[in-house]
Amino acid sequence: MKKIWLPLLLAALTLACTVISVPVAPSADLPTPTAPVSDLSTATALPPTLAPTLPAEQAVLVRAAQAVAALQAQDLTALAALVHPNAGLRFSPYAFVSISDRVFRPEALPGLLTDPTLYEWGVYDGSGLPISLTFSGYYAAFVYDQDYAAAPQIGLNQRLGSGNSTDNSLEFYPGAIVVEYHFPGIDPQYGGLDWRSLRLVFQQSGGEWYLVGIIHDQWTI
Repeated sequence: MKKIWLPLLLAALTLACTVISVPVAPSADLPTPTAPVSDLSTATALPPTLAPTLPAEQAVLVRAAQAVAALQAQDLTALAALVHPNAGLRFSPYAFVSISDRVFRPEALPGLLTDPTLYEWGVYDGSGLPISLTFSGYYAAFVYDQDYAAAPQIGLNQRLGSGNSTDNSLEFYPGAIVVEYHFPGIDPQYGGLDWRSLRLVFQQSGGEWYLVGIIHDQWTI
């Protein structure tokens, strides 16, 4: 795992010097966690010498680098260590976050890739048909459908990909910091209409920043 996320950590810290800082406030809506992230797996915890000195945005970029590395490796145990133990992790297939989006608690995450259960994740853009997929199917289509660890653009509390779906992430998650991994286009013949984004949403609780939402975004009708 170190070989996967360490380069991302360095890139994230470099990026932190160039992105626009956005003032954030701690969220009072999340319950106090039972254990700080620094007490969890060393593969996903912040280095203790860095955690107390980093500004909020840089701390979240470190968490985001850990999260995207875990997603790339399909290591949901490492991902679970970044998720708030009580609030869980919400999965949104498109930019608009809904209260009905499916949420999993961290202890459920490690076994989901082999779970044969068909879950309802919302409706497909355009057709309006239900998104009925196993977790692994949803993961392939609406979580890691591109290699976001190698995304050419990363945004901090700013929407890089823009379609017809309303991005309500900062309203839905008060006091959050959202890190967006963005591909402005995949195939040149589509002129950028095939852009893809993955947004990782972090909220603060008990002095720690926790992953509470994964939002997939793309061009919508």
